[in-house]
Amino acid sequence: MIEHCRQFFGVRRQGRAAGASLVGALMSAGLAFGQGTATPVGVWLVASGDAAVAITECGGELCGKIVWLKEPLTSEGKPKRDVHNTDFAQRERPICGLPLLYGFKPEGGRRWSGGYIYNPRNGKTYHATITAGADGTLKLRGYVGLPIFGESQTWTPVRTNLPDCSAVHSPTPESR
Repeated sequence: MIEHCRQFFGVRRQGRAAGASLVGALMSAGLAFGQGTATPVGVWLVASGDAAVAITECGGELCGKIVWLKEPLTSEGKPKRDVHNTDFAQRERPICGLPLLYGFKPEGGRRWSGGYIYNPRNGKTYHATITAGADGTLKLRGYVGLPIFGESQTWTPVRTNLPDCSAVHSPTPESR
């Protein structure tokens, strides 16, 4: 199970065609979810609209990583890095491909729990739950200690082809 997640997170793009194929396959899975399948596997636009996350199964659990960024480069024209990570050794990791979600186990119905979500804006990792909305969206709740001490976001399924997040500039994807 852990090895499967390592393989998922460690996969390097073999060019834009391979990245587009992965995103296309995951989008198809996400569209199936929107049609009633009780799995969030697919590509999702985060609440802020500035990134998309591919969620996949990792050895019976759910995990996810960034596959698209609205602005993948810094003002200096360099790929954005995980500069806020509390672990200084991790600060050179590129945001493109960064693991955000891991360890989510099905709880029943349309809910996954026991997982974690990483926030690259502050470098912190939080306990989290995922709930599939009846409207085809995902409700993510990140928290410290108890879920009442947290914040929720709604992610929407991506409905267009996305360029690999290593592209110089990516247009905003359409959702829903």
